[in-house]
This record gives sequence, structure tokens and C-alpha cells, in this order.
Amino acid sequence: MAPLGNLVRLLPLDLNEVPTHSYLDPTIPAASSANNGKATANERPNLLSFIEEVLDQATTFAHDTLPATFRSKGNKTSKPAVAKVELLSRMIPSSDIEQVPWMNSSIPRNWSGNVKKKPREAWFARRSLHANASSEGTADLDEFDYGLRHNHSKHEQDYTPDVFDTYRVLDWSEQIAAELSKGHLIDGYSQVDMSSKYLVAKSSVRVFLVADRFCLKVHEMCHRLPAMLSNRVFPVLILTAKRGKHAFIVVQIPIDIRNLSESMYSNGRNQTMGGSKLKRQKPVLGVYTSIESCQMLPNRDVEWIMATASDAKGWLPMWAQKLGVPGAVVKDVGLFIKWIRGKPPLTRPGGNSPAMIAAAATSADYKQPV
Repeated sequence: MAPLGNLVRLLPLDLNEVPTHSYLDPTIPAASSANNGKATANERPNLLSFIEEVLDQATTFAHDTLPATFRSKGNKTSKPAVAKVELLSRMIPSSDIEQVPWMNSSIPRNWSGNVKKKPREAWFARRSLHANASSEGTADLDEFDYGLRHNHSKHEQDYTPDVFDTYRVLDWSEQIAAELSKGHLIDGYSQVDMSSKYLVAKSSVRVFLVADRFCLKVHEMCHRLPAMLSNRVFPVLILTAKRGKHAFIVVQIPIDIRNLSESMYSNGRNQTMGGSKLKRQKPVLGVYTSIESCQMLPNRDVEWIMATASDAKGWLPMWAQKLGVPGAVVKDVGLFIKWIRGKPPLTRPGGNSPAMIAAAATSADYKQPV
């Protein structure tokens, strides 16, 4: 089994550990292509090398580490989803986190990796198998792709009741487009999503386009908590990508953006510039990491895996958080299915007839993702 990676962790990324961006400190040079994009001390990682390493670490964790080391807590229901949801968990102690190759990796963490006390990680995960059909209680692969990968943060706000804002802070779309225009590719991830390629037509029918690309952004995810508790904001770097034609992955990593002037909630700017009373409240900054992997299996079912570790910080003790997270992890399946079934049907290349949808789902070019 592969060792734990150093990027998809609960320890927030430092701003100096992400690829070059016009909003970031220009005195930190980018990694030289002569060194295969590997960042040395006091360098930023190469953009495509960073994306590839995050995707590789996340894929390995979801499809190797999780099934081998997580403990099943049984199957749950999450209506209106028909599928049973298997709940899993694993506590990764501080001793294991200390053994992570923080500095000696393809993308070294030269700033945050030096933090002496690294947090242990309480992971919860779920796995569910869904009939690959656009019908009640389930969704087909295109609908999962539309709802989870495209415009991920906004859609999460749409189907999650306690998310009241998703503020976009950074976006590498232009840089990714420039790299791809030069013919540069990322092994194993042939398509990269730079923006939502699903459009809403005047007839309110969602139009599905074949063109897909990568997405790398930083968002502040804002959650409303019950009375007497402060709202929580989770600053995350979000990376989404296709894995072949019948699978995709969504990765979220905590990032420290308190010193970034373009932030809204992390630096307190929301308290004077927030667009509503709710958005002007002073939040508590939490940390959150997650991996979502979705793929069509050989039997044509859609497998949806999600794993997450978080710390809401503030006065909410970890023991109390660990009681509430498993239920929320399972509940999200039903929330998503309810939301996607309430949307207008996708308009797909070739039409929307059952025969066309079935043909797309059983195309001869299907390959099991690796």
C-alpha cells in the first residue's frame, strides 16, 4: 500500500506552496522546468506538476488506502436515494502524520511542512452504488458529473441547506488554458475543467457539452451553524478532473488565506462588505479536506466514494464533531439525489431518448479507470 501523501491533508497549505498566480507573492519563483517541475526550497510548484500530484495522491487514497485501512460501520439509508450507503471511518494518529514525507516529495511543502505540531485526522467516508439511470431515487453518470464536478462549490451550496455562501478567491483557469494550448497534458487525466461546461438555456433545459477540462480554484465555503454557535468558513483549494471517459474526481484541500487581500471571510473583509446581515457576521475559520471519486463500474452501476476529515475549530470539541459528521456524510447522498431529480433533464449529444442514454452508458469505448 502506498504511503500517505503530503498534499491532501488536514494541515492547511501555505500560499507559497501553490502554483504561481498574479494575486500571490511575486518574489517566490516558480519551479524550473529543468528540474521536471519539482519545487525546491523557496520555489512554487509547477502548475501541471502540482495538479498531477494532487490527483494522484487523492486517487490512491480513495481507491487503495481507503478500502485497505478504513473500518466499515455498516450500511445506512439516505432517502430519497434508493442505494444503500456504506459508512466507513479511520483515525490517523499524529504519529502517522509525522511520518508523511512532507519535504521529500514531488511537491514538497517547504513552508507548512515545518509546522512542529501536525493535527491527527479523523476520517469518515462513504461508498454507494447507484443504478446508472436518470430516474427517481438515482442518477446517471452524466448527472453525477454535472452536479458534483462542474461548478462544484455552487452546486454544493444549492443542495446543502446550511451552506450560505461560496466565495471564489483564486482561479487558475487562464493559466491552465495557456498550458493546455501548448499541448501539455497530465498523465491519466485527459480532460481538465476550467469552468462549467453545462449551460442553462432560455428554456431552462440544461445543455450537456462534451468538452471538459480541469478546474483549480480557491473558495471560502460558508456554513450556517445552529443558534449560539458562530458560523464556520472553510477556505479550500478545489481541484476537479475527469479520469477517462467514465470517471471523475473532486479534491478539496484546506489553505491558509488570512493574509490574502482578495479573501472575503478569512481576512474579516466580510464584516464591512458582506451583502447581508448573515454574511457580515464574524465567522470561525475551520479546516476541511475531502476526496470524491465517481466512476461507472463494469456492471454499469455508478460508484460514488467520498472521504473527508475536518475540524470546525472554535468552542466545538472534536468529540462532539465526531458524533455529528457521520450522519452528515450519509445525509448528503439523499440531498444530492433530491436536488438532481428536481432539475430539468440534461440535453445530451444525440438526444435524450432512453435508447440514446443507454447507448452512451454502455458504449464500447468503456474502460475501467485505473
